[in-house]
Amino acid sequence: MDILLTHGYFLYEDETEKRIMKPYPTLGILYISSYLKSKGFSVSIFDTTFSMKKDFFDFIEKEKPGVVGFYSNLMTKFNIVEQIRFCKQHNCKVIVGGPDVPNYTEQYINIGADVCVVGEAEETLAELLPEISKNGIHKLHSVKGIVFRDEEGKFIHTENRPLIKDLDSLPHPDRDAIDMQRYVDTWKTHHGKGSASLICARGCPYTCTWCSRSVYGETHRRRSAKNVVDEIEMLREKYQPDMLWFADDVFTINQKWFYEFHSEMKKRNIKIPFECITRADRLNEDVIQKMAELGSFRIWYGAESGSQKILDAMQRRVTVEEIQRVTKLSQKYGIEVGFFIMLGYPGEEISDIEETVDLLKETLPDLFLTTVAYPIKGTPLFKEVENIITTHDDWANVTDRGLKFSGRFSDTFYKYANRYVVNEVENFRVQKNGNGNLQKQISTFGKAKVSRMMMDLLATKI
Repeated sequence: MDILLTHGYFLYEDETEKRIMKPYPTLGILYISSYLKSKGFSVSIFDTTFSMKKDFFDFIEKEKPGVVGFYSNLMTKFNIVEQIRFCKQHNCKVIVGGPDVPNYTEQYINIGADVCVVGEAEETLAELLPEISKNGIHKLHSVKGIVFRDEEGKFIHTENRPLIKDLDSLPHPDRDAIDMQRYVDTWKTHHGKGSASLICARGCPYTCTWCSRSVYGETHRRRSAKNVVDEIEMLREKYQPDMLWFADDVFTINQKWFYEFHSEMKKRNIKIPFECITRADRLNEDVIQKMAELGSFRIWYGAESGSQKILDAMQRRVTVEEIQRVTKLSQKYGIEVGFFIMLGYPGEEISDIEETVDLLKETLPDLFLTTVAYPIKGTPLFKEVENIITTHDDWANVTDRGLKFSGRFSDTFYKYANRYVVNEVENFRVQKNGNGNLQKQISTFGKAKVSRMMMDLLATKI
């Protein structure tokens, strides 16, 4: 075995994920596996999703892999730190990559990683593995896109690696290396429909200040429509999912591509329910109608806020009116709408939260998820608040999601703000539907009023 690839998502050890039960495989690892295998490497995958941490530790002790490659993100970082330390105790060479890594390369190396991959990993690992075998872990200067320590202990940041231009040149993800059917079946067991994921593009050219683009960069590269539909046909044939999740940052960013995709799907007579994320400014009625023709049942929008002031501060490059327009168009064609809402962005006041409630009442999305803004290192938001971050803890014990900064309201305030938003909108929905559920109406009305009162009591910025 040239490398063992793994990650740190343990579904059954995460109470929140156990409640949700919507697992998808880590496509990045599967792309790396298929690419390395196409170049003649021997690759194994330990897919942690349906395992316990002890299973992983037992595997390492038994198999003693020479090189272990980890994928790390904000959600899995704490597990990854523990897994890296365990692997080093058992004399494994450790490589780590993923969105959390490029801005914390030295920290990952300090806790045990030998090499950090910055950016896309396929071509980097194909060069890196032979160099490690030939020269060890301290003489890797010729490999682009990595960070490591030289023989004197100095951190070496090699030249950036160019992004892969032709995504069609990459083989499809190596789903055969994992129990893919279990993912589909888990969805079906808990939600009535089996689901599979795929990605059509890499990179995002937009400027949202809180969004990290540490792996795929700010460019946009897209697979051909034919290549994507080939993968869809394969997924349907091998795993029979009832629906698909397109994991692109902005599914309809390139409308010319979308029309080619629509044509290819129609030519092959494929219609399958799917959901995706896109932007209000990258849709029109014709695109939405054609999405519905192909089976789109839900579109997620990064609405974020109903305050144009906050949207502009985020550099979202979208207007409240555009969000309202595409929501109504989506609903017109029978497509559910999901919103991502962000509270606590710097400069947000209670009046801005009220404008967000107004937007939600006006559009009544079928679903909306809220989060409180947090500064991811490397983003403009992080740079904006870097000097007022108040979280002081060892790096291994905190992720960027846990970073606090002064100049906004307390965590308790946002707990009540979230309750206010949810209950105020639900109360409005019950009233609008006029379904006679007086008990629910009274309950949501009371919860919204109490939450709003608590917001006023806690409205002191820290």
